[in-house]
Amino acid sequence: MNESFDLIIEPGKGIKQFWSDLWRYRELFYFLAWRDILVRYKQTVIGIAWSVVRPVLTMLIFTVIFGKFAKFPSEGNSPYPILVFVAMLPWQMFANALTESSTSIITNANLISKVYFPRLIVPGSAVIVSLIDFLISFVILGILMAWYQFVPGWRIITLPFFLLLALMAALGFGFWLSALNVKYRDFRYIVPFMVQFGLYISPVGFSSSVVPEQWRLLYSLNPMVGVIDGFRWAILGGMSKLYLPGFLLSIVLTLGIFLFGLYYFRKTERFFADVI
Repeated sequence: MNESFDLIIEPGKGIKQFWSDLWRYRELFYFLAWRDILVRYKQTVIGIAWSVVRPVLTMLIFTVIFGKFAKFPSEGNSPYPILVFVAMLPWQMFANALTESSTSIITNANLISKVYFPRLIVPGSAVIVSLIDFLISFVILGILMAWYQFVPGWRIITLPFFLLLALMAALGFGFWLSALNVKYRDFRYIVPFMVQFGLYISPVGFSSSVVPEQWRLLYSLNPMVGVIDGFRWAILGGMSKLYLPGFLLSIVLTLGIFLFGLYYFRKTERFFADVI
């Protein structure tokens, strides 16, 4: 008597099994991240130099508009171009990570519909590209600081903490939007608008200290405000200060966004192959 069986491979439902699956497929994570890096700069005229051109041009534009025309103050004795470029570091990484991760499930549809692996690897690997851009831009910041003979203080050792906050915010939004994008393809048009809008409501081209005191806590509902202020506090030092209530609010919001994005992604990932 012949019996037929269906073999169903699905993600582990337990937390322990979920993390063990991620570790088991870590080589796939490295492969997808390296592939995304190669694809991003393939057949571009100046290649990886785009990672330098974009933040530098944005820094120049914001320095002219906010520093020269609007006469916004800098923080302490830091030159205005450095004030802007320090903010461009976390913002550019966040914006790139959010854009790439939000569409990552759709762009890997063929892979997802054919084999099983922890789907979280896909948006996670997309964030690595933005981290490479961040490291390149950080070198440019070093050159800019040498040009202005600006030396950071001891606070710079706290920079990895603020970088982690930026990554958590990008991953949280990325998990959530990548899952939504599977079912509602309109989000591929909404995300670029969100990124562009977020650039102007975040303190990238100006110091958040120009925001009136009574509105600063409300302004801190944007989680990138705390991240950017943290970067400036760590790198600029001196008179640069953290608005502590707003910064604590940013930490709580970032953690909440990350956990919610992770929860929503895990809840919906079992249907990706069917819907995509």
